[in-house]
Amino acid sequence: MGKKFLLVVVILGLTANLAVAQDARAVVQAASSAMGLANLKSIQYTANGGWFGAFGQSYAPGENWPRTDIVTYTRTIDYEAKTSREEYTRRQGNNPGRGGGFVPIQGEPRTISIVNGNYAWTMDGEKINPAAAAAEVRQLEIWLTPPGFLRAALAATDLTAISRTETEDTNNTTKKVTAFTFTYGKFKMMGQINAANELEGVQTRVPDPVLGDMLYEIRYTVYKDFGGVKYPTVMHYHNGNRYLDFGHDLMEIRVNDVKPNFAAPALPVPDAVRTAAIPPVRVVSQKLADGVWLIGGGSHNSVAVEFKDFVAVVEAPLNEARSIAVIDEVTKLVPNKNIRYVVNTHHHFDHSGGLRTYLAHGAVVITHKANKDFYERVAFYPVPRSMQPDRFSTYYMRTANGAPPMIETVDQKYVLSDGKRTLELHPVANLNHAATMLLAYLPTEKILINADLYTPAAAGQPAPALTPNMTVLSRNIQRLKLDVAQHVAIHGGVGSNADFLKIVGTSSSNN
Repeated sequence: MGKKFLLVVVILGLTANLAVAQDARAVVQAASSAMGLANLKSIQYTANGGWFGAFGQSYAPGENWPRTDIVTYTRTIDYEAKTSREEYTRRQGNNPGRGGGFVPIQGEPRTISIVNGNYAWTMDGEKINPAAAAAEVRQLEIWLTPPGFLRAALAATDLTAISRTETEDTNNTTKKVTAFTFTYGKFKMMGQINAANELEGVQTRVPDPVLGDMLYEIRYTVYKDFGGVKYPTVMHYHNGNRYLDFGHDLMEIRVNDVKPNFAAPALPVPDAVRTAAIPPVRVVSQKLADGVWLIGGGSHNSVAVEFKDFVAVVEAPLNEARSIAVIDEVTKLVPNKNIRYVVNTHHHFDHSGGLRTYLAHGAVVITHKANKDFYERVAFYPVPRSMQPDRFSTYYMRTANGAPPMIETVDQKYVLSDGKRTLELHPVANLNHAATMLLAYLPTEKILINADLYTPAAAGQPAPALTPNMTVLSRNIQRLKLDVAQHVAIHGGVGSNADFLKIVGTSSSNN
């Protein structure tokens, strides 16, 4: 894991008097003046180095996010118009090609992210993709840049500060710093200014389904002068859990040029973006066999399996809203049986973000043994989630006496059975995508459920190209001697094993 940068900020109580608030304003004003920000209304900064981490996609729970190199990076911000345009290209470089987030990447893909006020979108060539769910955080990022942060602090009515001594990690020396805090919208903002009147770092919290009130921190170092404006040339991004896990390194940008008061182009909101909204959760059930249903309708699926006295659900992806919709659908399909188990294929955040909801309903989580510590200590730990309370934090009382959530783990093989129906869970061997991947297999129905390894082509579409993950899946089917007739994907739909074999052939299974 990379070095963790955690700002220790002392927050003054609500009883702070007016003199303290005036001192805080003077400190922030001094930093703004020293950094040449008094008349700054817009900025463009570029970078020709750094790296990007795929959030929530680590190879194993204790590892850092998988990295790719940043080749080019440009961000243009208009503080008056509240707009930002971020564009960058990446390549795999010498980073290990393991973990999620489409690692290893092919070529040098380009990302363009735009926000204008409360509207956000991305560009894929000329194609406009609305991103309503991302607008709040993208707007927040404008005010986490050094000029934006100090500007927002000076406009705040609750700005407070305290001077303190900090010990340097590298050489155990001490220095004087001023820590300050204020509120921007619903976000509590914290920053730190050093003796040279430089903003060393900022942090706030943003809601996340897995980490809760997630730390979002940026450390600013190696300031240089650009046309009278001092700006950091190393910007290190970090996020983690508020109480138990300081988290992982998200991104580092090595700035090589800054253009103060850059003539930022107008970013008019496209009609398709202005009329777009966060789509409601949609569930669509497809019967796969008696008592077995694929519950799709979105980017991620779940599979419901009915047993004599209970139901098991394979996968709880994305977030609580998705899990509530799936639970409601399962209740309609099997009205008189409780969901006793939820199977987690792997720890990646898009596949584990809805697990807490099942815990709140009394279900047992079945997951790879390597996930247990992270889930108990971080994702399922009963701490407040003030920014986005969920059912587990609001209603669940089982952990009130210190008992951990109910988790059962898979080592070599795990079997759920009622004497008639059997569901087997098998760890996947030699997979670079995730160290904690499980396959779910129904031997009687000859149905194999996988996440991220193979997505059958939709009806009338060409077969997907062979990938390393598909080769690994084929080899594991052979290793486990699974008799598969039907492949069910957590992403996508259903396909025959005959179609799968046309892609992978037989040689990959035996090498």
